[in-house]
Amino acid sequence: MKAIILAGGEGTRLRPLTYKIPKALIPIRGKTLTEHVIDILKKYGANEIILSIAYKREAMKDYFKDGKEFNIGISYVEEPEPLGTAGPLIILNKQNKQLKETFFMVNGDNLFNVNLKEMLEFHKKNKATATIGLSRIEDPRSYGVAVLDGDKIAEFIEKPKDPPTNYINSGYYILEPEVFELIKDKEKAMIEKDIFPILAKQGKLYGFKCDNMWFDTGTPERLAKVRKLWKGPN
Repeated sequence: MKAIILAGGEGTRLRPLTYKIPKALIPIRGKTLTEHVIDILKKYGANEIILSIAYKREAMKDYFKDGKEFNIGISYVEEPEPLGTAGPLIILNKQNKQLKETFFMVNGDNLFNVNLKEMLEFHKKNKATATIGLSRIEDPRSYGVAVLDGDKIAEFIEKPKDPPTNYINSGYYILEPEVFELIKDKEKAMIEKDIFPILAKQGKLYGFKCDNMWFDTGTPERLAKVRKLWKGPN
């Protein structure tokens, strides 16, 4: 399978560290953040990675090149300006390089010890157009919390004061090629706002619950926690 990794963010909350290097190249336990994400994807069958890059993109290309050193094929989608979390889909549309088969899409700043093989089986069984890995965390009030109807996701409530569940969007997705159609005429788009709500209304958006270790590396405090506790995919 192919996988798209969103790795173009500036990491503004991690400055001054990200003045020198892109967030995606921050070191964690002997590897860059992006290498840890690649390890998760490789473990569960991804054999080709598309890195979506923007901020300090040349540093990313210099480090990962074609991926041979990491035993995986790597190509790039370059955003000249921030286009939103659906940016790589927009660019692939314009280049007529839409993916033709089921694929992974991952937020490059999240680490999730999820069994993507089981998640894929769940996705196929439900004939979903999109499946979101749902992470259960103790305090979800700072995140988008999933409102579930069985295994289907009805909607997300952003940063609720009284969360209906403890399951949040992990940033790990399995998508079908149909998603390209949903943003074909857009110049900018957010997958969370321009794709998922449409699929939820159609009953084609599913949530795969996983209680395993999940990390958001967006702040110095969270990054320190990752460096202390992350041990790689089981």
